[in-house]
Amino acid sequence: MTEQPRGPGIEGFLRAAITAWALAGGGLLVLVIALNVLSVVGGAVVGRPFPGDFEITEIGIAVAVFAFLPYCQMTGANVKAEILTSRAGPRLRALMGLAASLTALAFSVLLLWRMWFGLLDQKAYGYTTTILQFPHWIAFAAVLVSLVLLAAASGLTLFHDRQDVATFGTR
Repeated sequence: MTEQPRGPGIEGFLRAAITAWALAGGGLLVLVIALNVLSVVGGAVVGRPFPGDFEITEIGIAVAVFAFLPYCQMTGANVKAEILTSRAGPRLRALMGLAASLTALAFSVLLLWRMWFGLLDQKAYGYTTTILQFPHWIAFAAVLVSLVLLAAASGLTLFHDRQDVATFGTR
C-alpha cells in the first residue's frame, strides 16, 4: 500500500502523528551520531571520550528503529518478498496485502502487550545502565508509543487493503 493523501478526521491525525514520530526518531538518530562523533574526537584529541556513549547509542538506536516502524507500515515501505507476487494478479496481491496488514496488526498488538509488561518489570526492579544510571523503563515507554502507532498504522493499512480486496472482487 502506498501512502494515501492526508484527509480530515482520525486518519489525517494518525498520519500526521506517525510522520512526526518518525521524524523525531530521525532527529534522535542524528543526535546519537553527533554524540559518537564528539566521543571519538574527544578520545582522539583530549584523550577522554564521552562516558557512557555506547549506552546512549544502544538505547537511542533501539528507540529510533521502533520510531520508524509505524511510518514504514503506513507507507508500505516494509520489506516485501515481491518475487513471490510479481506474476500474481491484482486480486491475489490485494489478498496478500490484506494478510500482511492483518499479520502486522496482530504482531504489533502482541509486542505492545509484552513490552508493557517489560516496562513494568524494568521500572519495578529499577534497572539502569551501568555508567550513566539511565533508567531502562524510559526507553520502553518510547518504544510503547511506537508500538501503539504501529498498531494504528496497521489498522489503517488493513482498512485500505480490505477496500482493495472488495474493489477487486466486484470487477
